Amino acid sequence: MNQYIKQNESRFYNELFSLLRIPSVSSEPEHAEDMARCAFRLTELLMEAGADSANVYPTEGHPVVFAQKIIDPARPTVLVYGHYDVQPVDPIDEWKSDPFEPEIRDGAIYARGANDDKGQIFMHLKAFEYLVKTGQLNHNVKFIFEGEEEISSPSLPAWVRDNKEMLACDVILVSDTTMISAKVPSINCGMRGLAYMEIVVKGPSTDLHSGHYGGAVANPANVLCDIISQLIDKDGRVTIKGFYDDVVELSAEEREMLSRAPFDEEEFAHEIGVRGVRGEKGYTSQERRSIRPCLDVNGIVGGFTAEGSKTIIPKEARAKVSMRLVPNQRCGKIAELFRKHIKSIAPSDVTVEVYENHGCDGFLIPVSSPAYKAASRAMGEVYGIEPVPARGGGSIGILAEMQQMLGADPLLMGFGLERDFIHSPNESYLLDQLFKGMESIALFYKYYDR
Repeated sequence: MNQYIKQNESRFYNELFSLLRIPSVSSEPEHAEDMARCAFRLTELLMEAGADSANVYPTEGHPVVFAQKIIDPARPTVLVYGHYDVQPVDPIDEWKSDPFEPEIRDGAIYARGANDDKGQIFMHLKAFEYLVKTGQLNHNVKFIFEGEEEISSPSLPAWVRDNKEMLACDVILVSDTTMISAKVPSINCGMRGLAYMEIVVKGPSTDLHSGHYGGAVANPANVLCDIISQLIDKDGRVTIKGFYDDVVELSAEEREMLSRAPFDEEEFAHEIGVRGVRGEKGYTSQERRSIRPCLDVNGIVGGFTAEGSKTIIPKEARAKVSMRLVPNQRCGKIAELFRKHIKSIAPSDVTVEVYENHGCDGFLIPVSSPAYKAASRAMGEVYGIEPVPARGGGSIGILAEMQQMLGADPLLMGFGLERDFIHSPNESYLLDQLFKGMESIALFYKYYDR
């Protein structure tokens, strides 16, 4: 495929840039037309690549793109999942170039969506095109690209449920994650789930003068801070009763396998600007952010926060809390445990309300599966070194639901790197990773057999 890439490199850039120029920001209503425009552009590229059919399907939210090429119903079927929506670009003044006018510099493409996920789904389009054009495609291939992944895929589960027969497959192939490094490739064989909650503490009927009332009434902001301080103990463990009941402890052998990934703790701390690491006792930093569950406060609001001073006791305070969950933990169960725990420790002189915003379950694919072995062999051939298995700390909630509904495991062949700054200003994607991704995906089809 390397020669095919060289012959078509200029065209590949033009096609990818045509996607990157579309501001398909799913969270902003003013971009609804752009979402539809991006979906239709994908159908054009899919048909040009060799799909039998490619269509845009409406949902209650943004549209879904589905395409397929059926070689032989008796052959294995690969379902490629990805998303064409992107994150907002703020803060815009931190971008070195227009986020929706892709630019190549320093060996990388800079644009919103360059990595997450337009660049990575583009690799699948071109690997597929290569196999079709050269007569090497021996699998049935289906594509499903959604427009709501960045807003937690609210419409996709119902659409998948209604179209299970059309989506029937043997494996769900995904490129929407990162690898350890360009020198040490990795395959993500699992992702954590998520339970995202909000705590609201209400006190007086209006903001009060802190001089007139301070020390005589409960301050919702103080109470909220006290509640939060009780959620994690001195050993870094979550204190919610039953939180760890369904957590499966990895064996020493499994932990040793995951530890093959090179990791420098000092470098890790330096890169993110912290003085040291912290987390659950008995686990490494790598394990804490992948195979272990955790709880984090994502934001706190209460009282006067503008510049200057205003001496008040706020009438309410709010905190948003995320809990990352490992496979076997269920987001619905954890959300209910969280709600009960907060209510049990809340003082009686304030009103405490707990809301569940959204959640998803995690998933895991065994390294002994045919899909994992094929991906490992393919990436090993391209990178010259056997990839290591890894577990992702983030969440792609729809994949766990698709796994359950379709009876097929997701396999995450991600080619992004931490340097790509997805979701941040100056998102980028190394050209070398883009092209190696195409090669690896093409080889995956060569080696995969259920």
